[in-house]
Amino acid sequence: MRLLAAGALLLALSAGVARAAGSEPQARLALSSPAFRNGQAIPQAYTCDGTQKIVPLRWSGVPRGTRSFALLVDDPDAPSGTFTHRVAWGIPGTARALPGRAPREGATSAGRAGWVGPCPPSGTHRYVFRLYALRSTPSLQAGADKPALLVALKGRVIASAVLVGRYGR
Repeated sequence: MRLLAAGALLLALSAGVARAAGSEPQARLALSSPAFRNGQAIPQAYTCDGTQKIVPLRWSGVPRGTRSFALLVDDPDAPSGTFTHRVAWGIPGTARALPGRAPREGATSAGRAGWVGPCPPSGTHRYVFRLYALRSTPSLQAGADKPALLVALKGRVIASAVLVGRYGR
């Protein structure tokens, strides 16, 4: 019993020292949009059936050491395999929102840079927005595609967050 009490005391003391040393857990990176809630429908204005406005994003819980952000948006339900709707990087580490274009926009599965709004041929698809907090900014050529960005992200990712929207026709 004394051994158990001593262990509990040691655990409590070490937790107190860790907090005093400033190593408390940080908030988790969280991604959201003022246009829709996680798991809900993406409004038509942001799709091929509307004006294809760029989905505005915001985030919180940014980890210490974040120097930049990168963003990927994919449709894993596309009939011919995952379709990439957006590839972006070079977003400053001080940013907490992305209301429009990013400093660097890469090639989508449509073969062009920038946002390609949801346009499923049938049924309802999921659109996965993935934000990466990075310790440095990747050096990529303008128009780089998703595979190039993923290679450039290796060793740079501090945290990531996901937001899922749905759209059906």
